[in-house]
Amino acid sequence: MDTSTDTPAEPPPPTNGTTSHDSKDWDGKLRVNRKAVVTNAEILSDPEYSDEDAPPVEQIVADEGKLAFVYSAFLLTGLVPDLLEDYEPDSDDIDLVHCRISSIPALHLERFNKVEKLCLRQNQILHVEMPPNLGPTLHEIDLYDNLISHIKGLESLINLTSLDLSFNKIKHIKNVDHLKELRDIYFVQNKIQKIEGLDGLARLRNLELAANRIREIENLDTLAGLEELWLGKNKITELKNISHLSNLKILSIQSNRLPKISGLSALTNLEELYISHNALTEISGLENNTNLRVLDISNNQISHLTNLKTQKHIEELWASSNLLISFEEVEKELADKKELNTVYFEMNPLQLKSPALYRNKIRLALPQIQQIDASTWTKFPLVSTSLCGQVLMTRQLMYE
Repeated sequence: MDTSTDTPAEPPPPTNGTTSHDSKDWDGKLRVNRKAVVTNAEILSDPEYSDEDAPPVEQIVADEGKLAFVYSAFLLTGLVPDLLEDYEPDSDDIDLVHCRISSIPALHLERFNKVEKLCLRQNQILHVEMPPNLGPTLHEIDLYDNLISHIKGLESLINLTSLDLSFNKIKHIKNVDHLKELRDIYFVQNKIQKIEGLDGLARLRNLELAANRIREIENLDTLAGLEELWLGKNKITELKNISHLSNLKILSIQSNRLPKISGLSALTNLEELYISHNALTEISGLENNTNLRVLDISNNQISHLTNLKTQKHIEELWASSNLLISFEEVEKELADKKELNTVYFEMNPLQLKSPALYRNKIRLALPQIQQIDASTWTKFPLVSTSLCGQVLMTRQLMYE
C-alpha cells in the first residue's frame, strides 16, 4: 500500500470544539502521515561510509582557515580569551587539556620559541598544523583524544622524540618516517588496519598500536632497537615477523586470536609477555625465553601448567580464568622458582572447587609467594620444630 507523504490523511473524526468544519466535518487543516525516509541507508551498516556530496577536503581546510582568522580577530578585540595569555614567551611546556580547541593555528604558537612539550589532549582538533619555528625545540607532542583522521603537519618537527595520536580516527600510518629521533609512538584506539610507514625509525624504543584493526604483524624490519611492542586488542592470528627484534623486552598481544605461542625463540631478552584473552590451550614455545620475569596467560583455555622449566627468573605468573585443576602440578612446576613472588589462579577449577582452602594450599605449595591474586602478606615466619610434624601432615593432606 502506497503511504506517500504528499496525500492527506483521512478527515479526522467529529469534534465538539468550536472550530468550524465543512459538510464532511473537516476543519480545513491539512494533515500528513509522518514518515521518515532514509535516502542513504548504507550508512547504518557501513562505519566507513563517506558522503560523495560532501564538500572537498580543500574546502573544509579553507573553512577552518577562515575560522582561525575569525578567532584571531576576536582575540584582538578581547571577546575571546587567549588560552595562552598566562604563558611566558620562553615557556618550555604548554598544557591545554580539554579546552575545546578546534584549530591549532588559532593558538598562535609561533610566539613561543622554546617549547619542548606540547599537550593538547581531549580537544576537537581535526588537523595537525604546527608552526615551523617549533621544529628545533619540540620533543614531545600529545594529541590524545581529538578528531584527527590524517597524520600531516609534522614536517618541521625533526627533533620529536614522542608522538601520541591515540584515540583519534587515523586509518593509515603515514608521514612519520622522517622523524628519525622518535623514541615513543602511541597510536592506540584508532582505525589502523596495517602496520606500515615506520621504515628508518632506528631509534624507536616503544611502539603502541593496541585497539586497532591489525590482522598481521609486518613491516617492522628496520626497528631493530625496539624494546616495547604493544599490539593488544587487534585481530592477529599468528606471532610472526618479530624474530629480528632482539632487543625486545616487553611484548603485549592480549585480546587477539592466537591459538598458540610461537615465533619467540629468538627473543632471548624478552622479560614481559602479556598474551591473555586469546585461544591458547597450552604453554609452549618459551624454552629460549630464559629472562622472562612476567608471564600473563589469563583468560585462555590452558588445562596444564607445563613447559616452564627454563623460566628460572620468573617473578609474576598470571593464569586466572583457565582450566587448571591440580595443586600438585602447581608445586611441581613452580616450587623451584626462587624469584617467583606473585601468582594469579582465581577462576580456575582449583580455586572454584575449594575456595575456602585455595589460598592456604597455594601458600603451602609455594612458600616463596608473597601475593596470591589480590591478597598480599609478609613471608612466613620460621616454623618451630614442634610444628614441623603438623606442617608435614598438612602437606600430605592438601591434595586429597
